[in-house]
Formats: sequence, structure tokens, C-alpha cells
Amino acid sequence: MPSQTNLASTYVLLVFIWATTPLAIVWSVSDLHVMWALLLRFYIALPLSVIVLLILKTSFPTHKQALHSYFAGSFSLIGSQIFTYAATQYLSSGMIALMFGLAPIMAGLIGRFAFGQHLYKLQWFGMAIAVCGLAIICLNGSGQHVHPFGIVLMLISVFVYSFSIFWVKKVNAQIQPMAQATGSILVSSLLASCLIPFIWQYAPTHLPQAKSLFALIYTVLMASLVAMFCYFKLVQNIKATTLSLTTVITPMLAMMIGAVLNHEHLSMMVFVGAFIILFGLFLYFYKDIQANRNFAQHIKSK
Repeated sequence: MPSQTNLASTYVLLVFIWATTPLAIVWSVSDLHVMWALLLRFYIALPLSVIVLLILKTSFPTHKQALHSYFAGSFSLIGSQIFTYAATQYLSSGMIALMFGLAPIMAGLIGRFAFGQHLYKLQWFGMAIAVCGLAIICLNGSGQHVHPFGIVLMLISVFVYSFSIFWVKKVNAQIQPMAQATGSILVSSLLASCLIPFIWQYAPTHLPQAKSLFALIYTVLMASLVAMFCYFKLVQNIKATTLSLTTVITPMLAMMIGAVLNHEHLSMMVFVGAFIILFGLFLYFYKDIQANRNFAQHIKSK
């Protein structure tokens, strides 16, 4: 069992990567077809993850439960990212991160209706407020960086991602995080290959521009390898809803990064909607925040 400091460091690193990944995805498709950018991301990440496995001398289980876990984990990769990449044509990087901020709500609803987990009244109230914020964005953000169809794509992406968290935890294969990440990347690569007949005509015919190439490499090294290692490590050691809290912290960071590095300008009403969503998420997690604060005070008193 990793120490609390180790898990906290992993958590912070994951927040940083997920705050910067949306912009990297947007940049990576600036000179590549969106689905080819996704395919290349997995194809490059797979051999690198195998090399890391060999260097770390980590076992790679292939029993039935392990294969099930790899398949479940792939839904947080290819299952979710295929919709995210499609949404880059309609949303800014900040909006993509904001939509992923709804992952705790998705995780809560899946936990409630699929696994019978209890939700407090304050959590339902927080959900309702977040939905109102999303409605404000949809009604007032029809400009270049916000489109309702893109929001629908991201809601599907977030649902698949959130469902994957519960699925991996339910399988409970007790696999090393790097092995889980490698297996999920392998399954994602195989599933992504099914897209080739449909996108062959858009195959790259030249080396991408420097910005697009750098962004592609970043998504491979940081989002597909380092982040997945952190993600599956946290999946095995903390609650699903607590893991989803990472995506509450990232939206404003991602919006600032997009504004500074990609000149993304969103309307004031979109920012108002974003603030309302984050306030709803704060209410949703209020009891968890209080519980963590009380626990920390209890530890200090000892």
C-alpha cells in the first residue's frame, strides 16, 4: 500500500497532466486528422509502455481476470478519447477540461443507479446546480469555441470514462498499475485499428508541424503513459468519487492555459456557467471535504 505522501504526489501530478492534456489534444489535431492523431497516440505509446514494463521488470498477467481488467481500463482510453478527439472540432481546450469536470457527477449517478450507492440531498442539489451551469453554457456559447454538439460528445466521453473507473474497481484484478496501463493501451490500440478502413483516405502524407508533433509526443508520454500509470495507481488505492475530484480542479487551470497559450477567448456567460458548474461540484463534494478536514484535524491532535 503506497504512503499518503506518495498518493498525494501522484494526485498532484495527475491534475497537472489533465490540466494540460486538453490543449495538447487540440494542438495535436491542428495538422493531423483527429482520428489519426488518436491512432498514432496509441501506436506510439504501446511500444514505449512495453519498454517501461521491461525496464521495471513488472509482470504482465494474461489470466482471464487480467484481460477483463485491461478491457475495462481501455474504456477510459479509446472508449472515452474517441469522443474527446471528435469534440476538438467544436470546443476549446478549456471547455473540454470543464466537461471532464462533470466526471464526479457521472460517477455519482453511475454509483447510485448501477451499484446502489447512497447520495445525500446536498449532492443531488449540487448536481442540479451544475446542470444549470451547463445549460447556461449551451444557450450562450454558440461561438467558435463552444458548440452544443461538442458538449454532447464530451458528455458521452465523460460517461464512458466514469463507467470505466467503476468497472476496473469491480473487476479488482490486483494488477500492477504499469501492467494495467500497458494492457489497456494494448486493447485500445487493437480497437483503434478498427477505424483504419474508415479513415485511410485521411492518412498523414507529411511530417506534422512542430507544434502538432510536440503535442502528439506530449499526449503519448504524459497523457497515455505517465497519467495512466498515476490513474490506475489511484484507482486501486482511493475511492472512485475521490479520483473523479481530480477533474474538478483542472477546468479553471485548463481554461487559463488555453487562454494564455492558445488565445482562446470565451464569452462572459460561458465563464459564469463554468463558475456555476464548479460551485455545484463544490456542493456535491462538500461532505467529503468536511470529512477529510475532520480526519486531518484528528491526525494532528494525535
